[in-house]
Amino acid sequence: MKSAILSRVALAATAAATTASAQDPVTPTTAAPSSVVVSGVKRARVPFGPGERMEYDVKFGALRVGNAQMEVVGLENLRGRPAWHTAFWVRGGNFLYRVNDAYESWMDAETLSSLRFVQDLEEGGKDTERAFEIYPERAVFIQTSKKPPVEEKSVSQPLDDGSFLYFIRTIPLEVGRTYDFDRYFRPDRNPVRIRVLRRERIRVPAGTFDAIVLQPVIKTKGIFSENGHAEIWLSDDERHIMLQLKSKLSFGSLNLYLKSYFPSPSA
Repeated sequence: MKSAILSRVALAATAAATTASAQDPVTPTTAAPSSVVVSGVKRARVPFGPGERMEYDVKFGALRVGNAQMEVVGLENLRGRPAWHTAFWVRGGNFLYRVNDAYESWMDAETLSSLRFVQDLEEGGKDTERAFEIYPERAVFIQTSKKPPVEEKSVSQPLDDGSFLYFIRTIPLEVGRTYDFDRYFRPDRNPVRIRVLRRERIRVPAGTFDAIVLQPVIKTKGIFSENGHAEIWLSDDERHIMLQLKSKLSFGSLNLYLKSYFPSPSA
């Protein structure tokens, strides 16, 4: 499934990525937020837009072992409503352990509620594939990768692992506070918890930035699991670009460092 995910993302992103690739990487703090309404379509105010792309070096401890990418593939029509299509993948490893994780999410452009989620995790030779259709208006979801698919109870404003990365960029962040959201699309995994730990100045391959440090916790498998002890460094500005991510997993420390940032061509 992962090759299909990456191929679909690549095809859908061709036009936006071609424009963005022609630019030099820019400092995240130099770009302005995207508009609220475009071509008569009502959208939530968000600090990202179609074609925005972030590229990362992946390290296990201090050893560089791969790459990661986080991008807004585009604004698409899903079940009759405009939806942000986002993708996040991490590839890397060594002769002892390899990670090849991919997350695709579709979020309602007005409410930022999850509409579809595809997850493909390959860690240490174990491959887990899941696909979900999510219906916020009825507060239900269907795991389409399960046979037979069964409708299950969800929440009214659902989030998934991938859309969560974009949702946290839209909320105010106050150091010392903990934010709980009962918005994970599988109710038994709530609350999604965000601890705002501190501010600090960091250096990554893309440059030196003021950052705000978060500890996100989702009761699920993967980078943001309860046992992952993940921390995220966001740029301390209106865009909240993900500058750095560190997660302690069963096989060691998985770290991402921003090396290139390409803003939305429409920003």
